[in-house]
Amino acid sequence: LKKALMQNMFANKSLYPKLRFKGFTDKWKQEKLNSIASLLNGRAYKRNELLNSGKYPVLRVGNFYTNDKWYFSNLELKTNKYAIKGDLLYTWSATFGPHIWTGKKVIYHYHIWKIILKNNVDKFFVYEFLKEDRDQLLRNTNGSTMIHITKSNMENKYISLPNKKGQKKIGNFFKKFDNLIIAQNKKYNELKFIKKFLLQNMFI
Repeated sequence: LKKALMQNMFANKSLYPKLRFKGFTDKWKQEKLNSIASLLNGRAYKRNELLNSGKYPVLRVGNFYTNDKWYFSNLELKTNKYAIKGDLLYTWSATFGPHIWTGKKVIYHYHIWKIILKNNVDKFFVYEFLKEDRDQLLRNTNGSTMIHITKSNMENKYISLPNKKGQKKIGNFFKKFDNLIIAQNKKYNELKFIKKFLLQNMFI
């Protein structure tokens, strides 16, 4: 349902989406990503600089998918080398795609970009656009070839934008949708666990 909504609520080449909220009729505009955002690389660490304990956790690509292997650093860096709760990040090595960071203050690794948006751009709208863009890339390759994401290609990617009010409306809509999907997945996993428990105990 979400995929169908995204395909119809984001503007196509005509810059007019098929499905719109009431009161929104303006033509969208098309911009290159580097005109609305800056992509900042994290810090490149040498192996001997990664500590088993320290002041700052070092966020690497794998930490988005598992919490069992964290490294740390005591280095004091420029402000733009840290990620805090709510930052829009993009992993571009091994696995790729956007993330909204929900944890505590961390130093993010070189294989992650922090995306700094201009004031007239909504974070959640861009997040959803980047997720759909990632899914589109995956659909086009069918897993048969390695996908290479470069900073230059990302910066020159075109994004279609409604006005700020429209961005916020769409961004918040899909944010709620994502929360609903998370809740449904949690319920699904709980039911699978209960079924497994019952099967193990109801058969001789």
